[in-house]
Amino acid sequence: MKTRFTTIDIITVLEELQAYVGHRVNQVYDVDNKTYLIRLQKPESKVTLMIESGTRLHFTEFDWPKNAAPSGFSMKLRKHINNKRLEKIEQMGVDRVVDMQFGSDEAAYHLILEMYDRGNLVLTDHEYKILNILRPRVAGEEKFLVRETYPVELAKQEYSTIDENNIKNLIKSGKPTDTLKKILMPHFDYGPSVLEHVCLVAGIQISVKLKDFNMEESFTTLFQALTDGVQQFFTNTPKSGIIVEKSETRIKPDGGTEEFLTFQEFHPYHYKQYDESRVKSFSSFNHACDTFFSQIEAQKIELKTVQQEKSAMKKLENVKKDHEARIKGLQDLQALDRRKGELIEMNSNLVDNAIKVIVSALANQIPWDQIKEIIKEATENGDPVASRIKQLKFEVNHIVLLLTDPYANLDESFDEENETEKEPSEMLVEIDLDFSAQANARKYFSQKKQAASKEIKTIQSGTVALKSAEKKTKQSLKEIATITNINKARKVYWFEKFFWFISSENFLVIGGRDAQQNELIVKRYMKSVDVYVHADLHGASSCVIKNPTGNPVPPKTLNEAAQFSVCFSAAWDSKVITSAYWVNPEQVSKTAPSGEYLTLGSFMIRGKKNYMPPSHLIMGFGFLFKLEDSSIERHKDERKIRGLDDTLSHLSQSTDLGTEADLESVTEGVEEVEIDVEDGDSSEDEEKENKLQIIPEDDENQTVIEKSEEKEEKVADNESEDKEDNEETNEKEEAEDVKEECESEGEMEEEFPDTDVKIEFNRSGSVEVKTKTLTSSAPTPQANQNKEQNKKGNKKQTPTQEKEKGKASEKDQKEKQNQPVRGKKGKLKKMKDKYKDQDEEDRQLAMAILQSDGKEREKKKKGKQKGSPLAPQQGKKSAQPRKPREAAGPGGGSGKPQGEGAAAGDMEEERVVNDETDMLDSLTGIPVQEDELLFAVPVCAPYNTMANYKFKVKLTPGTGKRGKSCKTALAMFIADKSASSREKDLFKSVKDQDLARNLPGKVKLSAPNLQRIKGKK
Repeated sequence: MKTRFTTIDIITVLEELQAYVGHRVNQVYDVDNKTYLIRLQKPESKVTLMIESGTRLHFTEFDWPKNAAPSGFSMKLRKHINNKRLEKIEQMGVDRVVDMQFGSDEAAYHLILEMYDRGNLVLTDHEYKILNILRPRVAGEEKFLVRETYPVELAKQEYSTIDENNIKNLIKSGKPTDTLKKILMPHFDYGPSVLEHVCLVAGIQISVKLKDFNMEESFTTLFQALTDGVQQFFTNTPKSGIIVEKSETRIKPDGGTEEFLTFQEFHPYHYKQYDESRVKSFSSFNHACDTFFSQIEAQKIELKTVQQEKSAMKKLENVKKDHEARIKGLQDLQALDRRKGELIEMNSNLVDNAIKVIVSALANQIPWDQIKEIIKEATENGDPVASRIKQLKFEVNHIVLLLTDPYANLDESFDEENETEKEPSEMLVEIDLDFSAQANARKYFSQKKQAASKEIKTIQSGTVALKSAEKKTKQSLKEIATITNINKARKVYWFEKFFWFISSENFLVIGGRDAQQNELIVKRYMKSVDVYVHADLHGASSCVIKNPTGNPVPPKTLNEAAQFSVCFSAAWDSKVITSAYWVNPEQVSKTAPSGEYLTLGSFMIRGKKNYMPPSHLIMGFGFLFKLEDSSIERHKDERKIRGLDDTLSHLSQSTDLGTEADLESVTEGVEEVEIDVEDGDSSEDEEKENKLQIIPEDDENQTVIEKSEEKEEKVADNESEDKEDNEETNEKEEAEDVKEECESEGEMEEEFPDTDVKIEFNRSGSVEVKTKTLTSSAPTPQANQNKEQNKKGNKKQTPTQEKEKGKASEKDQKEKQNQPVRGKKGKLKKMKDKYKDQDEEDRQLAMAILQSDGKEREKKKKGKQKGSPLAPQQGKKSAQPRKPREAAGPGGGSGKPQGEGAAAGDMEEERVVNDETDMLDSLTGIPVQEDELLFAVPVCAPYNTMANYKFKVKLTPGTGKRGKSCKTALAMFIADKSASSREKDLFKSVKDQDLARNLPGKVKLSAPNLQRIKGKK
């Protein structure tokens, strides 16, 4: 396959590119470290020039993927040639070197493209002083280095002259096995295609070997073809781009075959050697090159698949050939042993005499050498027995006799009549001196029977082996086809070039891999509604929480992003637990207080930093699966912001603990964060106390278990109204005192829908929540009273009686609510001891995290919240979306008029943000059997985020290499019995380079049955 330009290709493409001289450089991009795009434009036309070092130069009409951040060489090109006019583009002499000049006079810059050897790309000034070079090197005395002068004078200025005597000498001095093409090619400047063309036109095969080349008859014709034939070719042959195609055959999983075409070569002329090939023509050579290189990558996948399929079929063919060879070998062995036994029987007297002679000589202790001499002399004297002894193997007590068939003539006539295969009439047969002639014959017949029995067994076992091999081959072909289809369907998302994960509440979090990506994330991808998160370490990754809805970002996502930011910093390798902080986008600036512009990837944070609690260095590695559109609805709300009620219902559904005994057994021994929940008043038969226990995040599987215990309370009888009023007043005063004590110790109320909740947060991280449910599920005293009235027949009552009744029931309700709860005073005493060292700053930080600060509640009630990213953890409805900021217009007002224009601007910004993250719902970590999965995406995220993932392992700082750890995890996922065949296919299709690129560093892998997987490997 042709992969680079020849001299004729360069001449042709430069002729076509002359049409774009005079265009200005708009921008420079880099596709990879060797390939660059230069966008040229005029008022009436635009064109993109593609340059690949050592390979090609042509314009392109395709949209090539560009690097997210420009390379250093690309930045240097932008600095010097942007907005410069392409003044000329020409070949240096006749070498494969192209000089492109941008600008004129002393402001000119030259971009030199070398398309020989390993290639190079050099940027020089107007005096050819090297400003930047892609591949610095020293070649002899010439230095291709920065600040050196590019050696323009080394370019070859003229084509080599073809001398008749030189050609004769080359052909005479070559090896007889060398081809004519090998001898002539180093001395022919126009390339191998032109050489083959002119020779074929002259009737000479260029691939002929020198020993078969007739100098006398063909040399004159050859010389004329190399001189006059070349000139006539360039004069008379029109230029047009062509691509030579080749038909490839691929094998289907069902055993059938299909053909497809692949590109093999591109040329500016239709050469004679391609008259019988499939050729695709184009209007210009530039178009041909553009099409060839744009589709060659896709064809490489096809060709790789074909090679894998051929390899699988070759293995099957090898198994079949090996099986057939074994059977044939056993059959030949049977025939040989049978024939040897027959020959011994036909010459039994001769064999017995030979055995007696040798045994007698050995019995007389004659040396071996003398025995050989005696046999040699007897043979010369014409002894019939000695002449048949051909070899003595005294070390194994054997001799070799040449035995002939006395009935050979009769057998030959019989074989001619019946056309059967002849058997050898004479054969060397090895005879054991310990046995007689008949015993030796019997030995060979026994070997023949053993070989026949082995043949039968080989045929039987071989049939099974062939069927198994065919089955494996078909399965292998099916997997290859499946993986190929998966790779074709695989879509690389824009965020995969960064560190990334999807939080448990469906927020996309991205982080930069280096300083360039940090700069790119903040400048291009961070919107005004997002949140900027950064670890409190120098050189840490800049993380951004993408917030497409504009709602405040919940605390759980903030904590996950903080952990993510800390793990992708120096804290991972040093194993240091530290904190991260978040700020709003407007607090992130590129300008230092002194006015100095910060370096690449560095930012200044203005205003208050909102620090998060220290994060554990625990990450997880797993897989997300891309869902087909019809399967997305099945995973709706899989990742969403969950309030307290949602969490309880979600956790109760995710556990299989049905009985109270099971719950108690699971919660036994757990001494971690405890949340007490007390129900409001209910009927006398259904009053309960609920308690929640949460296993800490350090455990591999976080589980929340609900434990219910029946609690009996007696309701006091109604007393007189005066006594009730006094008690009510005393209870109110007592409640206010308790509330003041709680507020001074850091306990604030958090409002839930239909629930009275109190939350405690201490410095050690423990949380206690007390709630009193006021929902209709527990009937109030008034409801019970109405129910009793309905049962008694709905007797009529006077307004005064109803008023007194209602007042009594209201007092009764208050009395029930304010009754002292067992252990409450003890808990208050413990809280005082627990929070005695807590200062105001700690309390404010804790309240900010839990969004339970009284000031924040007042701001919410007044509707004056200023876009804090924190959101309440509980609630029936989420906060209203925050409107995107509008550009300030003149005079400090809004840049857009109010009304439809402002609304349209808000919708447009929201649409742009959603376009970046609307695919998240189609990615799931919990695939089910009914889902149609398209491909798998490896992800590395905080381990708590991956709690529900089907395939996951835990990562902590360690000494294991990233690639090896990922392959171990992948082997474990493939070996998982719960993995479906489709999921295994998706795992196999993931490229090795995509597995480990998102891991933070050297890791320690933790997973169930991990040692067993390592043992198998």
